[in-house]
Amino acid sequence: MSDPREERRSHAAPAAAFDLAASPFRVDRDRVAGSPFFARLGGVTQVVSASGSGLLHNRLTHSVKVAQVARAIAERLRAAPEYAALIDALGGCDPDVVEAAALAHDLGHPPFGHLGEQVLDRLARHRFALADGFEGNAQTFRIVTTTDVGGPSAVGLDLTAAVRAAMLKYPWTRLHHPEPHPRFMDEPPRGASEPSDAPGTGSAKFSAYVTELDDLEQARSAFDGRLADWQQTIEASVMDTADDIAYAIHDITDFHRIGVLQHAPVAAELGQWQADAATLAWLSDEEVRRQARMPGRSLELVRRRMHEKDSWIVSDEAFHAAVARVRSELVDELLSTPFDGSVEAEQAVTQFSLRWTSRLVDEMSVVADPPTRSGHVMLGGEQWHEVQVLKFLHRRFVLLRPDLALHQRGQARLITKLVEALDQWLGDRFEAGRLPRRLHDLVELATSEYEALARSEPAVLVGATGEAPQGPDAVHGLARGRAVVDFVSSLTDKQAVSLMDALSGRSAQPWSDAFVL
Repeated sequence: MSDPREERRSHAAPAAAFDLAASPFRVDRDRVAGSPFFARLGGVTQVVSASGSGLLHNRLTHSVKVAQVARAIAERLRAAPEYAALIDALGGCDPDVVEAAALAHDLGHPPFGHLGEQVLDRLARHRFALADGFEGNAQTFRIVTTTDVGGPSAVGLDLTAAVRAAMLKYPWTRLHHPEPHPRFMDEPPRGASEPSDAPGTGSAKFSAYVTELDDLEQARSAFDGRLADWQQTIEASVMDTADDIAYAIHDITDFHRIGVLQHAPVAAELGQWQADAATLAWLSDEEVRRQARMPGRSLELVRRRMHEKDSWIVSDEAFHAAVARVRSELVDELLSTPFDGSVEAEQAVTQFSLRWTSRLVDEMSVVADPPTRSGHVMLGGEQWHEVQVLKFLHRRFVLLRPDLALHQRGQARLITKLVEALDQWLGDRFEAGRLPRRLHDLVELATSEYEALARSEPAVLVGATGEAPQGPDAVHGLARGRAVVDFVSSLTDKQAVSLMDALSGRSAQPWSDAFVL
């Protein structure tokens, strides 16, 4: 009997006919690594544009780091005899599956990082009435199942069920699947709640659009009876945790390298909180927010939010210890000497990264009945708090910088104008025949998808208005919107800028879409 984890959607030529690896999961890893969507990630921002400096991670180098960490976690857990029976009961933890999923996890990220994701989601929902909007994880799943042509049938990469399931960080659609939807749970899984600024729009995070619902269901069917509908597979949990670790450590070291994360303000924030913690604990939330510009107050607000959202693991004692460790090893050691490109500076960054990664990986465990906001694979309690503190520093001293906001507002305007220009081109009957060939193909693909859904499952096209699209024009409008979003999200940062220059008449050179995916 065949292993359901190894099942593929296509029944075209067997993998061995054209793939180099014998293992089906190694085949998947090779297909992801050989995809032009993967190569494209070298030109996509992680947080801010690297501008050719070579000092900042892009989405490609980040994905490679996540794959390294994920494989290390999987190998460690597989070698631990105390977890063997539980891992088997939950569906397995193959290092090749984990590595393939980790390499693929960011394929759907659009130009300009998370900013691009937010802008495309808003445009998809408001301009094109797409109930699914845009979500980077769902776009990733769409690529490997639908829009990439590297598989034997030229429809997706035709990956195994295990790898596709391992890519599902949030194994639900935005609004309709599974039923009951996890956003309605008393304590929803992480990412399943609706965003506070957009009520009625469905889950903030999700891993599949309705167009790929059949792929999600087939991939998850290999784990029927082992997991709740909303739970990650063990391999997805490993990949998700590895992503958190890589994000927390490598983004911190990136911004130390370029001088953005500086010793004085970080030391003041952590040190003042340590000095004032007892006093701050007695202040109301309103009083702490009123003093938010004072050192230590932002960290206190984070501690309180952790109690609200993560009561299953949060501990004030562990939080104090985490702040102390981060202050000692990051602030007093790494940040105390500005990065100058010397051998000593490079060694300090490398040693910090290796030491912290090893510490976090070594304390991973597998639990049979995790809380809803966690997967089956969990960081140790101390390590979980340390990751939260590192994430806080990244947000407080990098993401919230006014100079970064200025840069990002320009990028948001560029993506908006690009989407509007392409939509207008699609609506121009005199010029539609001269569309970029890739955009033309995506329109045809999306049209066939949405026409089929309108016939068979119109309910899944219903958005926040409660109304399904009426008539062929409305359905074709959805398809056109999805095609534009697919096209723009497949550009690199540089391609997005060049295309907008061409469409606005600012470029002296003809724009070519020869390298657009």
